Amino acid sequence: MNERNILVVAHAGREDTVAAAWRVVEALRGSGARPVIAADDSADLRAVDPRFRDVDVLGDTVAQEDLELAIVLGGDGTILRAAELVRGCSAPVLGINMGHVGFLAEIDRDDMDAAVRRVIDRDYEVEERLALSVRVKDVHGAVVYETFALNEATVEKASRERMIEVVLEIDGRPLSSFGCDGMVVSTPTGSTAYNFSAGGPVIWPRVEAIAVVPLSAHALFAKPLVVSPDAAVAIEMLEGTSGFGILWCDGRRSHDLPPGARVVVRRSSRPVRLARLHPTEFTDRLVRKFQLPVAGWRGQGATS
Repeated sequence: MNERNILVVAHAGREDTVAAAWRVVEALRGSGARPVIAADDSADLRAVDPRFRDVDVLGDTVAQEDLELAIVLGGDGTILRAAELVRGCSAPVLGINMGHVGFLAEIDRDDMDAAVRRVIDRDYEVEERLALSVRVKDVHGAVVYETFALNEATVEKASRERMIEVVLEIDGRPLSSFGCDGMVVSTPTGSTAYNFSAGGPVIWPRVEAIAVVPLSAHALFAKPLVVSPDAAVAIEMLEGTSGFGILWCDGRRSHDLPPGARVVVRRSSRPVRLARLHPTEFTDRLVRKFQLPVAGWRGQGATS
């Protein structure tokens, strides 16, 4: 039987997270599975807790394609990093929230031990989330940068004092040009992140769509848009302007955008896989995470 390789992703900057990560490592070993840590985490974890020195390292002793699952201890930022670490394989990501809002996390830290037992028993379901393929082309049309995004791709102004001038294109047709602070192109998963802060719509994860939200646009027609999941969204930096931009994907990966650059965003052929332990309704997750008032609700029979 092949050895089960479980990636454990944790930020070494918090003592409670490091302690929790070691508990996960011990539980996995006790079950006969092999815990693995990311190369980026190994030095920091080993510096804080020498016991991590004998834990296998991804890309060193264990190949990415041999991972079964990733257990992530942290907030949404750590989960986004884990999605990047397993991007080239089929391993799903299970988030254990050690932060605050934690929309991507499946459970909170109090249920960590039970979650690990369920991973060991393979008692989980896998949910596929729409991801974005993001390309940057230069003024000659050559692809100069390519990446993906689970939450959003944003085109932002590079300097505080100068806006950028862009043309927004949907499915090969120009929609409008305007000056703005930036543009957010979001997945349903990312609709509760930057998109939400920018005034974009919350999109239920089961809805396949892409949201496009201008940031502080100087235009009459600059409202949030919801387009087909198969649409191609392009944002062109207008030539002849002095405003430089920058592309950010999930707030983690960036690329400079000079005038004339073109960012093309569309659905990725490879979704992000999330491990789920509880079939919680997204409505309940919204209410819980945002502490929304629901007093006065008369029960399930009220609208049926």
